[in-house]
Amino acid sequence: MPTIKDVAERAGVSVATVSRALNGVPSVDPVLAKRVHAAARALGYRANGVARSLRRRQTDVWALIISDVANPFFTAIARGVEDVAQQAGYSVLLCNADEDAAKEARYLEVAERSLVSGVLLSPTITGSDIGRLQASGVPVVTVDRNLSEPVDSVLADSATGAFRATEHLLEQGWRRPACITGPRQAATAEDRMRGFLDALARHRIRRGRSLVRHTNYRADGGREATAELLDAADPPDALFVANSELALGALEELTARGLRLGRDIGMVAFDDAPWAAFIEAPLSVVAQPAYEIGVEAARLLLDRITAARKRPSDHPGAPAPPRTVLLGTRLIVRESSRRHR
Repeated sequence: MPTIKDVAERAGVSVATVSRALNGVPSVDPVLAKRVHAAARALGYRANGVARSLRRRQTDVWALIISDVANPFFTAIARGVEDVAQQAGYSVLLCNADEDAAKEARYLEVAERSLVSGVLLSPTITGSDIGRLQASGVPVVTVDRNLSEPVDSVLADSATGAFRATEHLLEQGWRRPACITGPRQAATAEDRMRGFLDALARHRIRRGRSLVRHTNYRADGGREATAELLDAADPPDALFVANSELALGALEELTARGLRLGRDIGMVAFDDAPWAAFIEAPLSVVAQPAYEIGVEAARLLLDRITAARKRPSDHPGAPAPPRTVLLGTRLIVRESSRRHR
């Protein structure tokens, strides 16, 4: 098996030059770098990835830790991350925290011990401890939710999306919409509730908070919240539902009661799930740019890694301040929210 020394001899350069050229160090003379790569190809030389990782104290791997792998929103984010990572020469390790803080903590520990180059994280509702990663110099970018720590993040404009969805229901003639949203600790749940309440306030509908139900971001929570609202003394005539999993539960309860979307009750949900357009009364949705969220997050992470590698180890300097990218949402109107009299 050819060694780095063999490559150096064939290219007529030093071992150090071979190492720098193969690792993409920009200060290497382009002519020499071309000779090194040609010699490596001719000899069939492959760098020892393990040894290189130990020297650099990191691997060419990113950890992507998401909160629910069963949710199509997060799988679309993962696709966006992977596409950027592959083009940049990185592999992605996908981890499903399942909204479990202990499980997420184990993945964060594994990421730190495995010398990953960076971490992309959808934090759990209860918050995430990234202290060890930060102490080790591992860059972290969050998606969907923020952290209290100052790190780069990519978010969708949940409040505006919820506002537009609720206003659309009111403009269609639904008079008493209710909101089913996630846990109070989740920033996305609070943002979507705020957009809902702002729309009610604009239309001078009082007692808006009595029409809000907080629950877990699961189908069972959506069904229970729907049942509670419909059993109230003054039930809603429309629903704004904060994600696709909650929407599935709400649809189960409506079907069990024989209520028809667009006729007996209106409905708009966050996230354009693959099934949303194919139910009996296609579901109106607030579509989030999930793939683009993954792409933007991966680009932010790549920028952090590149900047860190360019800084000299003896004069690291202060990193650039954290950036937040806020992406817009899109209201897609289908039959479920149109009022058929």
